[in-house]
Amino acid sequence: MLGDIARAQDIYIVCGYTDMRKSIDGLAAIVKETFGMDPFAASLFLFCGKKRDRMKALLWEGDGFVLLQS
Repeated sequence: MLGDIARAQDIYIVCGYTDMRKSIDGLAAIVKETFGMDPFAASLFLFCGKKRDRMKALLWEGDGFVLLQS
């Protein structure tokens, strides 16, 4: 199912704020370069905007990324 976050084995909340203009590639680069983690793992990564009124979630589903935004 597309966007089924229940498949995530781990959930990581990225501390600080993230530029909400970043897309999948930019967020995956943050996961890999800043935290040394594998963005292709079965993990959900949560990013928060500077005003703390928006969030993005990045999840690898095996055949592509799902980017959820609120």
